[in-house]
Amino acid sequence: MAEQAPLPALVGSVRFGTAGWSDASLSRDELFYPKSVKTPEARLRHYAEHFQLVELDATYYALLSAETVRRWVDWTPASFHFDVKAHPVFTGHPIDRKRLPSELARALPEPIAGERLYGNNLPQELGREIEQRYFASLAPLIDVGRLSSILVQFPPWFDATRGNVRHIESLRARYPEAPFSVEFRHRSWLLPERRERVFDMLRAEQLAFVVVDEPDVAQRGGVPLVPVVTSPRLAILRFHGQNRAAWQNPRATVAERFNYLYAPSELTVFHEAARRLSGEAEEVHAVFNNCVRNYAILNAKGLAALLHQG
Repeated sequence: MAEQAPLPALVGSVRFGTAGWSDASLSRDELFYPKSVKTPEARLRHYAEHFQLVELDATYYALLSAETVRRWVDWTPASFHFDVKAHPVFTGHPIDRKRLPSELARALPEPIAGERLYGNNLPQELGREIEQRYFASLAPLIDVGRLSSILVQFPPWFDATRGNVRHIESLRARYPEAPFSVEFRHRSWLLPERRERVFDMLRAEQLAFVVVDEPDVAQRGGVPLVPVVTSPRLAILRFHGQNRAAWQNPRATVAERFNYLYAPSELTVFHEAARRLSGEAEEVHAVFNNCVRNYAILNAKGLAALLHQG
């Protein structure tokens, strides 16, 4: 089915892409990149021939240099867009001090033995400095209008409490122009009796809701797929696969959790969801996060082919 996808994978207002483009498995055995494509620039240029969207996950792990991001802009056409993951200082995940610039790492409070460092434990000035440096790294994308979304993926323990709603509202208040999108990983946000209030809150804050497909495993997320638009500008479909056994295993590696190739029959269900979202939002992003071997590439192209065939 993937070979029937348009080149690049763009159908109407729906852009297709994957979470990253540089996974070594895509070059190994020439699963996506030809043997002649050897450099980071060549790989991104090749990727951009097939897709008009990529999700940057490196922005979650570290504060990138603006120069690095500027190169990615230069290596892709003007029609190519980026979704970027938010740093843990925004999401509430633990912060890895080894990945911070040395002067910021030295300013962090010393942890108690075995303690993990979270954004809400930082001195306010230090937290704001990390946030400002994060946005400074994105300036090359913002300047040319190619930053589509900052994906704020909250952790599985971020449940639907009034305090966490205030955290979301505070994020919007601090950065009123930022193109934030929100992905919940705790099912309490989407309980039938609560979800409409949650969607109304996202609409009021002009935040795009991220529609996810993932295994129904309560202790590891288990958020249901609810195709709803909360921002007229953008809707996002994000696919984590359905490897239920690995998803519910806390010792599973990232590669094991996302080791899943959607069958064509499964993609048909998402075809309907993508069409519904595209009828309500100016643009839809379909991002596959099952980045094992070439599974994300095949599934992104497969869903594009389904929509293209109509």
